[in-house]
Amino acid sequence: MATMITEECINCGACEPECPNTAIYQGGVEWEMDGAKNPALAAEVFYIVPEKCTECVGFFDQEACAAVCPVDVCIPNPDIPETEAQLLERAKQLHPGTDFGSDFPSRFREEGGETAAPAAAPAADAAAAPAAAPVAAAPVAVAGPALNLPAVDTWDIPLDCHACGGSYSVLFQHLRSGAVLRCPYCKSQYIVTTSLHNQVGKVLRDFHARWTEAFEELRERRQRELDEFEARQKAELEEVNERVRSLSESVLAPGAPKKRAWIFG
Repeated sequence: MATMITEECINCGACEPECPNTAIYQGGVEWEMDGAKNPALAAEVFYIVPEKCTECVGFFDQEACAAVCPVDVCIPNPDIPETEAQLLERAKQLHPGTDFGSDFPSRFREEGGETAAPAAAPAADAAAAPAAAPVAAAPVAVAGPALNLPAVDTWDIPLDCHACGGSYSVLFQHLRSGAVLRCPYCKSQYIVTTSLHNQVGKVLRDFHARWTEAFEELRERRQRELDEFEARQKAELEEVNERVRSLSESVLAPGAPKKRAWIFG
């Protein structure tokens, strides 16, 4: 889907210079394409031209405008659904001199598209195939915690409007000292102080460091336990194989010749 900017835009202008296609314009400003000017699509807030939007396919693995928007008003337009192939073709038309290659960045790939599974090999004839020797099980990957910890800069910081009491949030990377934020409900200003920026940043960085250290310790401990388990299982497997071999050598097959005992007088 093409990206759009909702009416809750605070006109901060952070998104406009980030667009690789110059598809974002300030409200009331005419947009250009192929040398022709066209009427503005919005009068009060910034807007995105659908004919120039590629959702950053070919340039980034996410929409650049959405990544920098402090109030999260850059969202997919449900009325204009488009595939990755369509968006890449538009990118090629907008940038004819750019070679995107086969590994071009795309938010579709970042979101995890499914790929076709390789075809299964034909089953072998069980009767004709020789018995395979017992082998140890493949190593087991050590699973990490289910919790996905965001990076410090992408942490959502909750804010309360002093004028209307409405609650909203911004990413920490936008909580810069002196930055002027606007309430998405009543448009009141919120000026970020150095004290707020420093205190919130310290809390997030300290927690992030502690969590990362604890996770690394957990992963190393799990790996040690897994290595010890696999070593025990391998030793037990070798012992069983040796016992089976000894039994097979000690028991004569039916009809096998037997050694005769000689009697000396």
